[in-house]
Amino acid sequence: MIEPRLKSEIRVSAHIRRAQGEGAFATVARRGDPDAGAVAVKIYLGSRTARLFIQSRDLDGRAIWREPFEEIVSEEQIDRWLEKEAEIGPLGD
Repeated sequence: MIEPRLKSEIRVSAHIRRAQGEGAFATVARRGDPDAGAVAVKIYLGSRTARLFIQSRDLDGRAIWREPFEEIVSEEQIDRWLEKEAEIGPLGD
């Protein structure tokens, strides 16, 4: 069964409120389509390293988070990957 889809801007706003409620800092680095835009979350780990999570759908249509990198990588590597993906087209979904 396919889950109903919320607008991207609503999902992102909820994620930011949740992070801030837990004492973390969160911000939107780039805006895309407010209705169906892709959601990518970069988590800074310190020492210029980070992890990247992309919201996607599984085969049953459920929202999942996937990691395009199998390990912790540099922030610069993630930023280059995101730039390249933005040139190609939308992420996920």
